[in-house]
Amino acid sequence: MTDALHRPPVVSRISDLIGYTPMFELARADNGARLLLKLEMYNPTGSAKIRMARQMVLDAEERGELREGGHIIESTSGNTGLGLAVVAAERGYRFTAVVDHHAAADKLRGMKAMGTELVYVDEDGGEELHTAAREDLAEEMARGKDNTFFTEQHNNPSNAVGYHAVGREIAQALDNRVDVLIGAVGTGGGLCGTGAELKKTVPDLTVVGVEPKGSIAFGPPAHDYYQSGTGTPEGATIGLLVDYDLIDEGVKVGDIEAFATARVVARRTGLLIGGSAGGVVYEALERLPRLAPDAVMVAFINDGGEKYMDTVFNDDWMDARSLVDPAVEAGIDETLTKLRRN
Repeated sequence: MTDALHRPPVVSRISDLIGYTPMFELARADNGARLLLKLEMYNPTGSAKIRMARQMVLDAEERGELREGGHIIESTSGNTGLGLAVVAAERGYRFTAVVDHHAAADKLRGMKAMGTELVYVDEDGGEELHTAAREDLAEEMARGKDNTFFTEQHNNPSNAVGYHAVGREIAQALDNRVDVLIGAVGTGGGLCGTGAELKKTVPDLTVVGVEPKGSIAFGPPAHDYYQSGTGTPEGATIGLLVDYDLIDEGVKVGDIEAFATARVVARRTGLLIGGSAGGVVYEALERLPRLAPDAVMVAFINDGGEKYMDTVFNDDWMDARSLVDPAVEAGIDETLTKLRRN
């Protein structure tokens, strides 16, 4: 097996720092079952999505859809856009991100700092998620233009391919001793790309997908939600990369539980994770005591919490949206405290 755990000591491009992300044991049950977090915030831009951003561009170049001086266009809630901004800067492309104000402000600021052109579909500044409108506009902007590529992350097979390396990293680090892979489902590329590769060496792997309550990938009801960069909101089409044959179980976690988990993990361990990652960890902690003795569950942690200081970790923002429930937070704190003593 190619060494998936070590990079050269010196690199010449930021994208060469992609991958080789660590795993952290967050919790252990009485029967020895462990919860390990695959910490993708240690990629450049602090997110897993730079993996697939690079892959989409490289594959477009290989097909001749992007050439020197080309233009990349994508609809993004932030992390994919940050990844594309890095790759575009390195390779000399113009990049336009079609965005809305649902995105975390620091993601938008980061893209702009790297030279990205931001085009808003909601100039009124509201917090609603406008996935369908963003994608329609991005497609329209790219249509018929030479050397212009709409990466179309929700339906681009290169998205999932970009995550195959995550599966190899997990397999090598754990010598294929992993029983459950759990992660958020947005485009589907991260969880399904990782899971498909990991199942090559761990065929009995159980794959669990997590989406926000209000998202429709695992069925209704549909309603607004605040978890950023994940899920499929009402009116949007479920991406082709959501592989229902691969995902053994799909579950939903509410904003209150997801954000409370992120806040408790920060206080108890010093680890900052994003809001949707909080949803994944919430579900993983619920499942951990029910796993078989000495089982290993790996949670795919898409991004860190540093981009959510204005939202998930801002008491005023949380209170204004009725997202704080002290009883929920206390319950998660008790669960995590118990499971970290074992």
